[in-house]
Amino acid sequence: MSAQILGRSVDLHDSGLGIRFTVEQNGERKPAFAIRYQGTVYAYLNQCSHLGIPLDIRPGNVFDASGELLICAAHGATYAPDSGACAGGPCFGEPLPGLSVYEDGGKVVLDDLNYKLVPGK
Repeated sequence: MSAQILGRSVDLHDSGLGIRFTVEQNGERKPAFAIRYQGTVYAYLNQCSHLGIPLDIRPGNVFDASGELLICAAHGATYAPDSGACAGGPCFGEPLPGLSVYEDGGKVVLDDLNYKLVPGK
């Protein structure tokens, strides 16, 4: 896949709300999000490894109160924002699947050979 623009860099703040989007892999649509943590942008599939449900009940709200971990609002599984690694709770050591992203010219860009951005999602 070629690089695909997810949104504006200025819309992502450290440990703030994420940008939600949808990707497609092998004909299957999957929810995803991008966040900024300690100055760097990261992106993950928005599917808790516990039950496969989205982490956020309120769109883009994936950080815990400390701003140091990503948290599933349903059952409290926590993940490291810089790697997607399971940090605790019912994720049973399973990480969030990461997506390759970078910033260029004030834009957040998806550049992942495995996923295609679904327009308008």
